[in-house]
Amino acid sequence: MITKNEAAARIEKLREIINDYRYHYHVLDESIMSEAAADSLKHELSQLEEQFPELITPDSPTQRVAGKPLDKFQKVTHKERMISLADVFSEQEIEDWISRNKKLIPGGEIKEFFTDIKMDGLACALIYKNGILYQAVTRGDGLVGEDVTQNVKTIENIPLRLPQLPLSLGSRPSGPSPRADGVPSRVAALRNPSALDEVEVRGEIIIFKKDFENLQAHQRELGEKEFANPRNLAAGTIRQLDPKVAASRPLKFIAYDLVSPDLPTHSEAYEMLRALGFRTSNEDRVFKAEDKKELFEYIHNLDEYRKGLLFNTDGMVIKINDRKIYKKLGIVGKTPRAAVAFKFPAEESTTKVRDIVISIGRTGAATPVAILDPVQVAGSTVQHASLHNADEIARLDVRIGDTVIIYKAGDIIPQIKEVLTTLRPENTKPFNYLEALKSQYPELEFERPTGEVVYRVKGETSDLILKRSLEYYASKPALNIEGLGEKNVNALVDAGLVLSIADLYRLKENKVASLERFAELSAKNLVEAIEKSKTAPLNKFITALGIRHVGAQTATTLANKFGSFEKLASATKEELLEIPDIGEIVAESILAYFADEDNLKQLEELKELGVAPEFNDLSKAPLAGKSYIITGTLASMGREAAEDKLRELGATVTSSVTKTTTALICGEKPGKGKTDKAAKLNIPTIDEQEFLKLIA
Repeated sequence: MITKNEAAARIEKLREIINDYRYHYHVLDESIMSEAAADSLKHELSQLEEQFPELITPDSPTQRVAGKPLDKFQKVTHKERMISLADVFSEQEIEDWISRNKKLIPGGEIKEFFTDIKMDGLACALIYKNGILYQAVTRGDGLVGEDVTQNVKTIENIPLRLPQLPLSLGSRPSGPSPRADGVPSRVAALRNPSALDEVEVRGEIIIFKKDFENLQAHQRELGEKEFANPRNLAAGTIRQLDPKVAASRPLKFIAYDLVSPDLPTHSEAYEMLRALGFRTSNEDRVFKAEDKKELFEYIHNLDEYRKGLLFNTDGMVIKINDRKIYKKLGIVGKTPRAAVAFKFPAEESTTKVRDIVISIGRTGAATPVAILDPVQVAGSTVQHASLHNADEIARLDVRIGDTVIIYKAGDIIPQIKEVLTTLRPENTKPFNYLEALKSQYPELEFERPTGEVVYRVKGETSDLILKRSLEYYASKPALNIEGLGEKNVNALVDAGLVLSIADLYRLKENKVASLERFAELSAKNLVEAIEKSKTAPLNKFITALGIRHVGAQTATTLANKFGSFEKLASATKEELLEIPDIGEIVAESILAYFADEDNLKQLEELKELGVAPEFNDLSKAPLAGKSYIITGTLASMGREAAEDKLRELGATVTSSVTKTTTALICGEKPGKGKTDKAAKLNIPTIDEQEFLKLIA
């Protein structure tokens, strides 16, 4: 029988060899033993820890297993803001960026540039306290993220405990192998990171291209819908409340920054990251500022070279290497002055234009959008392309039925580069923008303000449209945010505290309380009510967006059909038209909404701010498959509340009596037309008391 002391010594040795295996296998891409042998050692370790549970520590390899599902993610404020980078697309834009910074630096001297490949994943901060992984936090809005520690602990290439230096990994490798011997003196000076109070590492959670292809093949075998792209899958996996989902997928963490301890240069920070056992892209380089030609040559070569990388990338990050200068230059808006992201030339593909619809954005602008046959571009499925305005349609002479070349150049949705007129079908007509406006929006008037290229809704200001959108977003049929009625919406917008729907989730109690209409308690209640709306039912959230022709019942139908907001956003016209009661007009309106660049930006902001609507499957609810109509006035509740109650129980609520109607619910003074039609079709009618029993 093994003693506790003997077990402790054996456990320490087992952990050491298992961690060494993990480090070589998941960070260095090399194996020091077979997987079967490693599994055997892990099994022995788990048995010893089961026998002596008091010897279990948070950094033990056995603690990577997925824990219990969470109710929700906790919010965490970043100690140092997680920023995004400004994009540049040409050598000239890089030159301009360098010139701007030189003017702001005393003496105008920049010695070195540091570069790294820009990975396409989910940004995440790892915080270690006394050498043990303490917390993992998503970027969120840059200031506040979400605690995803349970999920991140399942990622094998993330160390749960930081090693004592030196490791064999230090300076950047010169060749393709990620291994290099020796630790630079400045890094080696920090010989025991576990003695530091806190270490913060930032990086990207990604899925390698090969692993993604394997997952897609598995989805096809199961007859399940394929994933959109590696980036969305990685981000979606980390935001699952059940850590078992993260544990089941081949996620990788690639480090790109060391926030603390602070080192003099970005290149030394990377040396330290590798010395601490983190995997980096191994594509980082340092260039002398005096020789920009070498930097530009490397960028151009990288565009072709990146196709052979293990992961997807759309560009390269360029920073001023000196971190002291980097910090002094500061931040403008959400981006640092001392770094930019160079985006590689856009990928292109060809597809057909199936339709052209016009979207009314949140500013009242009428933007034409091409509905395309779905096609893969730059690793994602594309089925919309912005046509910007009437002049752009005329310039391209794009028509329904045309074959077009589309491309992505850092935009949320792609653009049409060229129409292949030689492939144009016979008898196509030029697209008449004004006729389409009248056809799609017969009740609205449009005007083209002097000096502008877009048509806008006549008589509607941006503020007025915003106020109406906010009122509807918070209304009872939508998210029912208490305290956000017309007068309070007006106060928040007029004070400049809310300039978009996303700004609702940025409101602070002290700012709201400073307005004339609010006191401390009412401000607190409002902010709490807005926070609560983040996890509203999916059908309510779809309603709240105010998609044209999509009311509460259609929103419920869409939620039940697609089950998630992401699936609805990527739905094709054909999928929408398969749904009963959704015709051409409604389908085109939904497609237009999700093809509008303003809408997509706003939705992305909402997602980053933690808005995550929840889907309740009502297919087995008590009233599932039944259809009701309410006519007249109910004494016990308003009609909207009654309709909501029916939908919560799985029923469909319609506005007209048909053969498929289950029953007509009659309050006081019911509509004669509806009662007559119900009688004619032998549809039963029930009074309010029967209705209350039905929903009890």
